[in-house]
Amino acid sequence: MNQATNSFVQPTQVSFTSGGQQCRADFYRPGDSGPFPLIILAHGLGGVRTMRLGAFAERFLAEGYACLVFDYRHFGDSEGQPRQLLDINKQLEDWQSALNHARTLAEIDPAKIVLWGTSFGGGHVLAAAAKDQGVAAVISQGPFTNGLASTLAVDPVVSMKVTAKAIQDRVGALFGAEPVMVTVAALPGETGLMSSQDAYTGFMNLQSDGQKALNYVAARFALDIIRYYPGRKAKDIKVPVLFCVCDNDTVAPAGPTLKYAAQAPKGEIKRYADGHFDIYIGDAFERVVADQIRFLRQHVPV
Repeated sequence: MNQATNSFVQPTQVSFTSGGQQCRADFYRPGDSGPFPLIILAHGLGGVRTMRLGAFAERFLAEGYACLVFDYRHFGDSEGQPRQLLDINKQLEDWQSALNHARTLAEIDPAKIVLWGTSFGGGHVLAAAAKDQGVAAVISQGPFTNGLASTLAVDPVVSMKVTAKAIQDRVGALFGAEPVMVTVAALPGETGLMSSQDAYTGFMNLQSDGQKALNYVAARFALDIIRYYPGRKAKDIKVPVLFCVCDNDTVAPAGPTLKYAAQAPKGEIKRYADGHFDIYIGDAFERVVADQIRFLRQHVPV
């Protein structure tokens, strides 16, 4: 299928239930008759689906793959209060709920569902696929795999300031206080969950015109990230997994990811001389999406 076949196909806005609340999503459906293989996509830390995920979905759509691109609860168009609450267990539940919903769609081949996650979502898809053995394949892009490694990548002084906010937020939540927010992507030296040289510019480059994502989350999340090691689940995934690893990743260090990827029974590794945010745009995007399409054609053909 060539790019022109689906060039004018617009996604349909849909929703599915997760934890009694609605996750909003964009459903991209190829123009011909199904059933289609489906790719489920979601973003990383503080990201929403308008932040360049549509660019990937459009490329996959042109190859004949349906795509379901969703926002986690508490983010974007999805329900959930308080807003901007990043809860790891809830986000993993959202992935499972998206899978459950996809399997009910008449035009989808339930034996050909692929999980695609990037950054923090790249770790989530490893955990989700290890738990649900019914997926066909996994694409883990620039993945967060090791909480300690990502924590140590942050300037120690900044990390202390973030932790102080996190404790304040967690204690306040016990008494019903409004969340204490922390910046997601900050300039170097400023207080934020990501404050490397490329973090702020990279995060802002993903913003779409007229749909600016909020650059903050409830600070309590910082107390949980250090205890999250989704990379350890790679060894339990029995289906093909493509790890797209950025050698110059300042947010999700490549070293631990390469170690975990080597343990995946059907793992494939593609390495890029790029930074964490580079692979969403420009030439780096073209390279990574081409590798992902080759992987899909091989393991989950249309």
